[in-house]
Amino acid sequence: MASPEIEALTQALARLPGLGPRSARRAVLHLLKKRESALEPLLSALAAVEDRLVTCATCGNIDTANPCAICADGRRDDRALCVVEEVADLWALERSRLFPGRFHVLGGRLSALEGVRPEDLSIDHLVRRVEAGGVDEVVLAMNATLEGQTTAHYIAERIERFPVRITQLAHGLPVGGELDYLDEGTLAQALRARRPVA
Repeated sequence: MASPEIEALTQALARLPGLGPRSARRAVLHLLKKRESALEPLLSALAAVEDRLVTCATCGNIDTANPCAICADGRRDDRALCVVEEVADLWALERSRLFPGRFHVLGGRLSALEGVRPEDLSIDHLVRRVEAGGVDEVVLAMNATLEGQTTAHYIAERIERFPVRITQLAHGLPVGGELDYLDEGTLAQALRARRPVA
């Protein structure tokens, strides 16, 4: 049996996404065995992030600087603005290195069941960014859920009066996906978004 401190560390790690109790226990054992090469650098990195962590006032990203590294990057295309639900979505799109523009994090999605209203999200801030000008396209990169699509529709209605092109990420068949394994909603969206063969 582990000490209360080690057990508390295990339970704290087990609350992280993707880690259950067994994985957390293995991670703790690894950290304890490799104290100098794994535990101490991890503690230093966590302390550094904890002291400097801020939310970017421009886009809502989480970083150690305000404005964040993306907003401070002068090479980004100011004319394209990609709207995402959460910081994790922004980071996923950044990993692809395919979107050269700016981002806006809503901080969630509209949900009547969860009581999330437009004023609970940074939609008004988004409207002010678009209203300020300089944006030619707003990409609505919402998740392909009912709440995500409701949020995208609401935002489109709020910004349609501005001279911007409003686009949405394509939904449908994943690369390598087999029709037999896809749900009806994915198949329906793929059929609706079909395009000519070039």
